[in-house]
Amino acid sequence: MTKTSTCIYHFLVLSWYTFLNYYISQEGKDEVKPKILANGARWKYMTLLNLLLQTIFYGVTCLDDVLKRTKGGKDVKFLTAFRDLLFTTLAFPVSTFVFLAFWILFLYNRDLIYPKVLDTVIPVWLNHAMHTFIFPITLAEVVLRPHSYPSKKTGLTLLAAASIAYISRILWLYFETGTWVYPVFAKLSPLGLAAFFSLSYVFIASIYLLGEKLNHWKWGQCISFLKKKSS
Repeated sequence: MTKTSTCIYHFLVLSWYTFLNYYISQEGKDEVKPKILANGARWKYMTLLNLLLQTIFYGVTCLDDVLKRTKGGKDVKFLTAFRDLLFTTLAFPVSTFVFLAFWILFLYNRDLIYPKVLDTVIPVWLNHAMHTFIFPITLAEVVLRPHSYPSKKTGLTLLAAASIAYISRILWLYFETGTWVYPVFAKLSPLGLAAFFSLSYVFIASIYLLGEKLNHWKWGQCISFLKKKSS
């Protein structure tokens, strides 16, 4: 059974991500501010899509926690499997990728990812909420409980499908508006873009494999015991 403290933690994280999504949605309605956070337009940014993804994941996690405490583990196996699949293939890799990619580009040349003008639009605390705090939160989830990983082929295929879907949206938005989602793309040639997208997938796939290693390092014996118990 999930510990009460873990259930409370999951509820607090869900509340935090729900608040962030709500706050950003209200900011998008402010006509004084640029349309960077306007409704609809904001769903082109991986950062904001990640906030939605984390909200969905922790919503599923909280539901799983509640059902396990009220109905027992056997009745929620499908939900638990879905929770683990969502975390291992998307929630952990995407949040870690957003954290690392943003700060690497920001420290190299912030104009490539987050021009200084955005400091007048987005509060400092919100910037860190979107790009910094997401990493310790997702890392804490690795430490708090074991997650069942799919086969590498399945996991990497699902991650590739999500990556292709997002890249397709980026390209579609460019062809529709003539403007790139991130300034860094405007600096690249078509060949450079292809290399950037390919390397980005290699990077996020490496994060997926790292998550699997961390999960095994922390919970390997526990996972082996549970598999023997269920067999």
